[in-house]
Amino acid sequence: MWFRVTGTVTTWPLRFCCHGNQVAGKTQVRCISHGVYTRGHYAHPLVPKPVLFATPLAARHLELQPCRTIGSARPGWYESIADSGPVHLMEQLLVFGQQTTGLPWWASIICTTLALRTAVTLPLAVYQTIIIAKVEALQKEIAELARQLSYEISVKAREKGWSEKTCRYHFKKNLRRIVSELYVRDNCHPFKASLLIWVQLPMWVFLSLSLRNLSMGIGHVPAGLQEELAAGGALWFSNLTLPDSTWIIPVSLGLVNLLITEIFALRQLDASKFQKYVTNFIRGISLAMIPLAAAVPSSMALYWLSSSCVGLGHNLLLRSPRFRALCRIPPTRLDSDTPYRDISAAFVAKYIKLKT
Repeated sequence: MWFRVTGTVTTWPLRFCCHGNQVAGKTQVRCISHGVYTRGHYAHPLVPKPVLFATPLAARHLELQPCRTIGSARPGWYESIADSGPVHLMEQLLVFGQQTTGLPWWASIICTTLALRTAVTLPLAVYQTIIIAKVEALQKEIAELARQLSYEISVKAREKGWSEKTCRYHFKKNLRRIVSELYVRDNCHPFKASLLIWVQLPMWVFLSLSLRNLSMGIGHVPAGLQEELAAGGALWFSNLTLPDSTWIIPVSLGLVNLLITEIFALRQLDASKFQKYVTNFIRGISLAMIPLAAAVPSSMALYWLSSSCVGLGHNLLLRSPRFRALCRIPPTRLDSDTPYRDISAAFVAKYIKLKT
């Protein structure tokens, strides 16, 4: 049975093939000079078979099937990450921690978060602070070397008749070389200070997705584990597989993140425009996390809140003079013998007195 739309050279027929109680429609291309072929495969002329249409066509199920499969449906990037090896490893870690300690799931999530951030991210945060302190200590030496280099370039310019553009080129080139040598000498390249974010962010993502899989029973989650999470909450978030309808955890998460941002911003006495833009961007992210945390299972929101609280504690710990001396962090110009009192005074001066 053929339905034809005839063009100048080719025709596009629609072939209906019946298999059992189904009718399959297949598109074919008929070429004047090459006969009938289907996407490169030669097809013989159709021979009508009346027995195939013993029942009315309208009563049959019409299904269009391609002659060959162009591509198979593949999972998106989000599903691929959620079903990756690191996420499954985090799932096993969470289950092992809960079964080993025997704690309810809400307490196990908090303890696992505290253990991971203390064992992994705190040493990296100390290392980051050391690198930043070393780079800051080099600024005085870099400034002195830059003045000497400027004098040498001016002498060479008078001898060789360099233009101002040539002088700037040689100055920047030699200054970059000098700074790189200083970074190598003190082993404090600024890129090493970003090591913390390259470890902390993937760990945060993998743990979040593992809790999502456990809460929704996705993937290789053992049977009955979702029910344990549903009964493993406390107080107003008794069901960890459902979002927090009271918004207490999401709002608390946003407030803690804003507090961390403001404590960091209070140390920037002479912040540049770029630093102000970054601070405002982080404030926006902190606020955007509130509705996001209200839409995910309470187990994820509880982990985010626990991680932020531990991060706040680590930031305050890194301000302690005793802890900095214990970790042998070089002194900086922003160090203080009373850091917590200074933070409170700066917070009051900036926000409370400003309102009054």
